[in-house]
Amino acid sequence: MNKALALLLALWPLAATGARATDRPSPAKVEAPLGAPLQPLQRVEDYRVILKTCSAAGKQRVAVREMRVGGEKLLLTVDPQTLAASLEYADGSDCSEAQGTSRFLELVDHYAADMGKQPSAGATWLENAGLKHGRGEGAYLTGDLCPSRKPLDRAFLQSLEKPGEAAPVALAVSGLWLTHHPADFAWLRREKAEGRLAITFVNHSYSHPYRPGLPDGQNFLLEPGLDKDREVLDLERLLIANGETPSVFFRFPGLISDREWMATLRRDHLIPLGSDAWLAVSPAKPPGGAILLVHANGNEPFGLNRFDSLRQKGELPKPFRPINEAP
Repeated sequence: MNKALALLLALWPLAATGARATDRPSPAKVEAPLGAPLQPLQRVEDYRVILKTCSAAGKQRVAVREMRVGGEKLLLTVDPQTLAASLEYADGSDCSEAQGTSRFLELVDHYAADMGKQPSAGATWLENAGLKHGRGEGAYLTGDLCPSRKPLDRAFLQSLEKPGEAAPVALAVSGLWLTHHPADFAWLRREKAEGRLAITFVNHSYSHPYRPGLPDGQNFLLEPGLDKDREVLDLERLLIANGETPSVFFRFPGLISDREWMATLRRDHLIPLGSDAWLAVSPAKPPGGAILLVHANGNEPFGLNRFDSLRQKGELPKPFRPINEAP
């Protein structure tokens, strides 16, 4: 490591702590240089769920998390209309306990109440609960990054890119994928920073457990003994520690959940994200407004091949749209 990089790492946490709130940029930014090692989630301390209405830089936002990074107190906030998430300095925001409701909170309640499909009479678990189909025409492309020994399918993502235009894609990231693929994650961040991909990072749980052979009602996040807070909040901490901002969306591993998990997402102010077009398993031609699901982690080449085939035949709804426009 050269001296310049060592100095940059030492100055990572944020802006100088002596700066006045009015001198600080909005949104706040946790520095994480692209060439630096992956940072541990413990960099983000005192992380907890809140619900406040805040005014920062002249804009009204809903604060859903508070935390401390490098001695600075930060808020994770959401634009109640556009659903865009950003970090703000707590001492630069005027906040009070949330009163009433907003479009954002109404959407959380609405989609957390969608129980999806109960696969059999008396089943306690759910399939594909939450937001499954988007508004309007076009399609919403989502790619899951479950834990995998295989590399990121960069060629697939590059195939979406167009000169002078950032291609929108929502990537559902698991914590174990991120920690085992730091170079791929750095590549994603670079594609985003340089304007080739407009990535929305979706929470796909921290550990994304899966045990072959177990029934779905005892598998994925329904595995007994899981710590729900760790699965939801530690993935958010890991993204923030490494310079990115988690979105308001959560995708269940395997699209499998239950009522208790849906209540957890409501409590944490998250929108469950399903799909009406999981291309590897759905034979139907995707309709306008489809939420497309593929795996870009190397584990599901059939889904990527089907995407390419549908695209070549002109059978994918266009244009691809940001996932924030779906609800």
